[in-house]
Amino acid sequence: MEHQLDYQHVEQSARLHRKIADAITYVLLAVWALIVLFPFYWMVLTSVKSYGSYNAEYTPSFFTLTPTLENYRDAFTTVPLARYLANTVLFTAATTAIMLVVITLAAFAFARLQFRGKNLLFTFFLSLMMIPNELVVITNFVTITNLDLRNTFAGLILPSVTSIFYIYLLKENFEQVPDELYRAAKVDGTSDLKYLWKVMIPICRPTLVTIAILKVIECW
Repeated sequence: MEHQLDYQHVEQSARLHRKIADAITYVLLAVWALIVLFPFYWMVLTSVKSYGSYNAEYTPSFFTLTPTLENYRDAFTTVPLARYLANTVLFTAATTAIMLVVITLAAFAFARLQFRGKNLLFTFFLSLMMIPNELVVITNFVTITNLDLRNTFAGLILPSVTSIFYIYLLKENFEQVPDELYRAAKVDGTSDLKYLWKVMIPICRPTLVTIAILKVIECW
């Protein structure tokens, strides 16, 4: 009986400690959430204040009694903001979609296909990652100009439709897929593209989604 009471006491004490630890964790997470969300709140709050009322504040005000949409109206009327936004969405979507196709085919070729000089070529591609993007800006500009693609979507999209790093990341992921699946598919007469579409892409979908998100952020 005494041992049972001791066990119940220990269990109650452990349960109390867990509740206290959970409470402290939730409080810290709530504080961290406020810290993270505050810049967004401040951005929205500032956007609904008039220019005069914002400049008249000697000390920052964390709320406003006279919100206005004047800033949003000016943003869409002073400059063609809607057109700029549409251009950004179109550029981001097109670049990301084309890049996913390019890097998927390249990663599959380096991961599964056998051809002469594959390792040497891939090593050469990896060495290109050492070249900073700033170093090829002028070269890209001259190339796009010579192709008469200046001030066009094609001239904006084409230099961004591939990435050695993403090819490397996806290639390493493709190589984790068992070779037995590829051999079995070839025995059944499956083409490489069908195997890529039906097997490799579904298995490696999380990596593709991650790459797509990173590319969208980069383009935006």
